[in-house]
Amino acid sequence: MKLVLMLRGVVPVLFLVAILASCQGQSMPSAVPLQEAIAAQDKALFDAYNTCDLVKLGTMVTDDLEFYHDKTGLAVGKQVFLDSIKQNICGKVTRELVPGTLEVHELAHYGAVEIGVHRFHHPGQKDHDVLGEGKFVMLWQNKDGMWKLTRVISYDHATLPK
Repeated sequence: MKLVLMLRGVVPVLFLVAILASCQGQSMPSAVPLQEAIAAQDKALFDAYNTCDLVKLGTMVTDDLEFYHDKTGLAVGKQVFLDSIKQNICGKVTRELVPGTLEVHELAHYGAVEIGVHRFHHPGQKDHDVLGEGKFVMLWQNKDGMWKLTRVISYDHATLPK
């Protein structure tokens, strides 16, 4: 009985030691570099979005991109996404990340989830001073050192009061 009680205390410690030993020599990812990496991806993605650089946008998303939007529903596929940007965004809308709203969280063995609020402007439009805001969740996959957007949920869109 004493041996069983003693082993109960030793087994968790041995398990922890085994985990730490397996991590020896590997650098554990830090939240700050991940935050910076995803912030840079967000900036690059929306610089391309705002300038209608469809070639660049195409390199930043997966072929099976899923885009969920509270006003337009689900769009699946890279080409559907690019066609929608060309038809509905180019020259009509620009997007900015609302400062202080960006959250980035690691998704083990996959990449990261990005959460925030974005604001939309309508340059060159009759109502160019009307602003809209919405919330978003984006899943970024890191595959072979390359970040690509795989899933987007954009929701709670509303016009901001003047």
